[in-house]
Amino acid sequence: MIQIGDKIVSTELFDNHFVCHLEKCRGMCCVYGDAGAPLTEEETKTLEENLEKIKPFLRGGGLQAIEEKGPWEFDDDGDRVTPLMGQDDCAYSIIDNGIARCGIENAFYSDAIDFRKPISCHLYPIRLSKIGANIALNYHRWEVCKPARKLGKDYDMPVFRFLKDALIRAFGTEFYDELENVYTEWRKHNEIL
Repeated sequence: MIQIGDKIVSTELFDNHFVCHLEKCRGMCCVYGDAGAPLTEEETKTLEENLEKIKPFLRGGGLQAIEEKGPWEFDDDGDRVTPLMGQDDCAYSIIDNGIARCGIENAFYSDAIDFRKPISCHLYPIRLSKIGANIALNYHRWEVCKPARKLGKDYDMPVFRFLKDALIRAFGTEFYDELENVYTEWRKHNEIL
């Protein structure tokens, strides 16, 4: 673990590789799980405010789930999450040529809204958690992402570099630049060993 300001960064973000491989995984991160995508309080407000603009980008089952549960809900742990269609699919997921994608992100790319998608989705496979006053950034390893790990290795793409845009969105350019500096030193140290 490495500390940068109030962020505690797992070195697994340096020594593991990752590049999403949607053709292989089919976007299963939007489909499998026991709860919807984690949301911040601000994101719940953003979803509420932009729901009518997002709806045209959703499928029937997602619209029905949102109608029944609202644009977000609390999970069993009391955390804010996106609602699910049934037990698995995120209500905001759509199927495009057999691949699950984000309807919120499609609305963003169509210039309907200025919110890309929940930061927890944008940062995946990094998972955030609170440790006192600090935020921990950990690597989440999931079997459905095995093709992404292989493709990342083929491209020699460390997890944190694949998520550059998301990390900058979440924590700013200064944090990301410091992460690159720490990575350079970390690599030098590990090459010596």
